Amino acid sequence: MHSAVRPNAVATPPAFGDAFEAGPGYLAACTQGLPTRSTVDATRDDLERWARGDASPGDYDTAIARSRAAFARIAGVAADDIAIGSQVSVLASLVAASAPDGAEVVCAEGDFASVVAPFHAQAHRGVRVIEVPLAELADAVDDSTWLIAFSLVQSATGEHADADSILAACARAGTLSFADLTQALGWLPVEASRFDLTVTHAYKWLCSPRGSAFLTVRPEVRDTLNPVHAGWFAGEDPWSSCYGPLDAPAASARRFDVSPAWPVWPGTAAALEFFASLDPRAVHEHATGLGDRLADALGLPGRGRAIITWPDPSGADLAALTHAGLRASGRAGRARVAFHLWNTLDDVDRVIAALAR
Repeated sequence: MHSAVRPNAVATPPAFGDAFEAGPGYLAACTQGLPTRSTVDATRDDLERWARGDASPGDYDTAIARSRAAFARIAGVAADDIAIGSQVSVLASLVAASAPDGAEVVCAEGDFASVVAPFHAQAHRGVRVIEVPLAELADAVDDSTWLIAFSLVQSATGEHADADSILAACARAGTLSFADLTQALGWLPVEASRFDLTVTHAYKWLCSPRGSAFLTVRPEVRDTLNPVHAGWFAGEDPWSSCYGPLDAPAASARRFDVSPAWPVWPGTAAALEFFASLDPRAVHEHATGLGDRLADALGLPGRGRAIITWPDPSGADLAALTHAGLRASGRAGRARVAFHLWNTLDDVDRVIAALAR
């Protein structure tokens, strides 16, 4: 276990935690975010309406539109460039199914399966997946690369991909860029419009109910994608598209919408509107300030991260954190803690104390 502790001053954070019912000791936003009070209220109200028989499918259109608009503000894109879905794998599968026969796709070694597996599933069409270390992604892109798919922040390690270098390589080679922002949006300011395509599941750092995910699509690449999941909700007017083929698919990225799981959207709208109201720089400084303090105390490399990980092959450190009443996680033989809005310096100190025993 770690015992070296090097103090590092961190500015007192704003009272972000007031928006949540729980939080102290919860260091697992990278696994599952905590709901805001407004999300709990919105979800409870919807459940009660349903129980009374007052809920109607059309009523959810408002929550979905609110969610799409709030996500657009968070991600820095137009609402017309956003499609909704249920999971990263579902939306990534749409992108993978759009790859030409025999296309070459570059991915990062050890990336999250939902990003990588959909492209491997296209092997029967000759789609080739080349996996390289995260730091070598840009160098792996050449004129034969149709698309590069990667998580901007790696789930298992908390490492950041070098987006600037990757995008420069894509521009030189004419390669499409597809970034998973699931472990980034909510604490790391990101302009999704820099990438041709992005995908985000909102249940982690954006603290939404699981089952609300977003695909951003640059207008100039819309025709590159095949809307393989198209159903009634992908029509220009969903409520007149319930039967037969879509005579009028949505002109916007809504043509890629997956039919929504209604109960998750009222809570998602509340969560995303909360995050859209925050100063992203203040959130980033809060999360990384705590992360930097822990990294310095434990002698770990890397700064500017909200996810801090270190080798823990036996699981002893994770067990120590759990024994101390902290909710952390372990992935790929590493212990993993995450700092978000509800965390404070006390959480950092509790981690250090638990690992020093």
